[in-house]
Amino acid sequence: MTRIIDLSLAMDETAPEPFPMSVHRVDHKEGAGRVGRKFIYRKDEPILTKLKKAVQYLSGGRRIDADSFPDGVFLSHESVAASVHCGTHVDAPFHFGPSSEGNPARTVDALPLEWCFGDGVVLDMTHIPPAREITPDDIDSALDKIGYTLKAGDIVLIKTGADRYFGRPEYFFKFPGLGKAALKHLLDKGLRTVGIDAVSLDRPFGAMVEDYYKTKDGSRLWPAHIYGREKEYCHIERLANLDALPKPYGFKFACFPVKIKNVGAAWARAVAILED
Repeated sequence: MTRIIDLSLAMDETAPEPFPMSVHRVDHKEGAGRVGRKFIYRKDEPILTKLKKAVQYLSGGRRIDADSFPDGVFLSHESVAASVHCGTHVDAPFHFGPSSEGNPARTVDALPLEWCFGDGVVLDMTHIPPAREITPDDIDSALDKIGYTLKAGDIVLIKTGADRYFGRPEYFFKFPGLGKAALKHLLDKGLRTVGIDAVSLDRPFGAMVEDYYKTKDGSRLWPAHIYGREKEYCHIERLANLDALPKPYGFKFACFPVKIKNVGAAWARAVAILED
């Protein structure tokens, strides 16, 4: 039997966000009133035909209204205004910089779909304090703990437990982040995709900025993201429910992003697929 476990966070207009989203909603009743408000004709129709239809529209003979539908209701409609980094999403190389490995960086619509589907491996980092950098030794220790050897094409999912804070201010600072050395350690094993259940693959914004102010070392700022300029890869941010998986490997992971042309990220419904 196939089981599918949702590993995604919802896009939520009520949750605190650095770039708030909004949803304009037209409910079924309002939709019934709206559908017939526009006078419809073909641009290539003779002017007399258009005038005749206009008269019929004004008199109600060629108009749809709420009474035209069962129970006086039509279809709902929603318009969303949101950053592509809201909710669970995939960051493509273009998000990290204009080029990757010396070539123009791929936008999210150009990502190979094979990068978004593969064997999932959960690495538990819940013991690491918030704002601390995850190191190669942390990666190796987590792999040793579950007795797993990474192979090319695996998709590593970093579990920090930060998803339990979603919708609260703590969500933006109570998590460790993947360091550049740890990310390189993973990609050198043939991985193309890495995910995390936090708002960012890197350490919290405040921690990185404070380090930069103290050292004036630009390498402290978003090192995992910016490493994507040296090594082409993609990552998934804002995963959830990794603790719902019955085992840390032995499942397929899928995170196909919405196909939005020429952008650096897009929303995705990330899931684990298990065969019992």
